[in-house]
Amino acid sequence: MHKVFLGIGGNIGNKHDNFQKVYFLIENELGVITKKSSVYESPPWGFKAEENFWNQVIILETSLSPFELIEKILDIEDHFERKRDIGKYNSREMDIDILYIDNLFMETDDLTIPHPRMHQRKFVLVPLNEIAPGVKHPLFRLTTLQLLENCKDGSMILRVGDIK
Repeated sequence: MHKVFLGIGGNIGNKHDNFQKVYFLIENELGVITKKSSVYESPPWGFKAEENFWNQVIILETSLSPFELIEKILDIEDHFERKRDIGKYNSREMDIDILYIDNLFMETDDLTIPHPRMHQRKFVLVPLNEIAPGVKHPLFRLTTLQLLENCKDGSMILRVGDIK
């Protein structure tokens, strides 16, 4: 079994319902959710939008390979009509990013693990720090707490609460 950290989030539609739906789809398609951070609200990162995002980090146990995992994640995002434009950020009901898989480092045309920009984003680091402050980034060899302390992102991240 692999231990996977996923960042999930979205800013359009009924956010609460979208989170409940994505939990259901993740557990039916990917594996078992073993831990969830609180949900946090943050402004859009890298573009302007009317609605703020809700973001969360979850820990998942799965037997899927990284390539099987990303394929199934893209299928789940399709359920939410996620549109991916290379190099362009936009509003969405739900986005799912692989942050870590075990202590793996890989870089292909289709998949990079760990997530290549996670250390720049407080909306990822704040919820990740809540549930895994001591986990070390496989390349930087810094803990989540150290990554958060070094992060230059000045965004205001507010705790929304928990979603069951």
